[in-house]
Amino acid sequence: MIGVFHKTIASVPCLVIADHAKENDTLPTITYFHGFTSAKEHNLPLAYLLAEEGYRVILPDSMLHGEREQEISSKKRQISFWDIVIQNVRELKDIREELDSEKLVLNDRFGIAGTSMGGITTAAALTQYPWIKTAGILMGSPKITTYAKTLVDSFKKMGDLPVADDEIEYLYVRLEQYDLSKQGDKLNERPVLFWHGEDDPVVPFDHSYTFYEDVKQHYTDQGNIRFIKEAHRDHKVSRYAILETVKWFKQHL
Repeated sequence: MIGVFHKTIASVPCLVIADHAKENDTLPTITYFHGFTSAKEHNLPLAYLLAEEGYRVILPDSMLHGEREQEISSKKRQISFWDIVIQNVRELKDIREELDSEKLVLNDRFGIAGTSMGGITTAAALTQYPWIKTAGILMGSPKITTYAKTLVDSFKKMGDLPVADDEIEYLYVRLEQYDLSKQGDKLNERPVLFWHGEDDPVVPFDHSYTFYEDVKQHYTDQGNIRFIKEAHRDHKVSRYAILETVKWFKQHL
């Protein structure tokens, strides 16, 4: 029987999905990050399928989301987007360290994945942590500085960006250190899966696809990097994508 356990890990409210009989066993572990304005519960179907394959899956609530939601305007939350991504990356380290202290991760088999903002988080985390063994980026952008500039430009066109220019420039500087497209060598040929709908109106399809086309040339084993594109698919993960993500982790973690 698969169990869903509500836990606080490193001060982050999480759902932990695993075989009920193995709740406290040492298991290969995956942390899956949700998207913007979503919450940890929304990824339970994928987590369940992974848990059936023997993984422990951690679903954290991001800052200003789920249990951590605050009474703030949607504009304030949007402006905080990149702070949330960076906080996710930092909290991933804390989550990993707490799991390690409890000896819950089997043989360093630790993977991460995420949807949209969670996919962006996943790409950013790959620049920071060589201990990530396998990753899945669903509808995410590895070109976060470029994406940030796109978002800022769209806000400016609407005349709706209450942030000073110097703050914006500082944001770009901060993001550079997390920008996977500027340091693709940090993948170090680790297994990475990309999935993206070709008609995504939210996160540009070409960000992940052009990055993949560039970085795959540096992989000795082409089986360790894969891009799945779906025609006529917008900003919503398909069942096919979910099943392929499960297969990817079964193969590589």
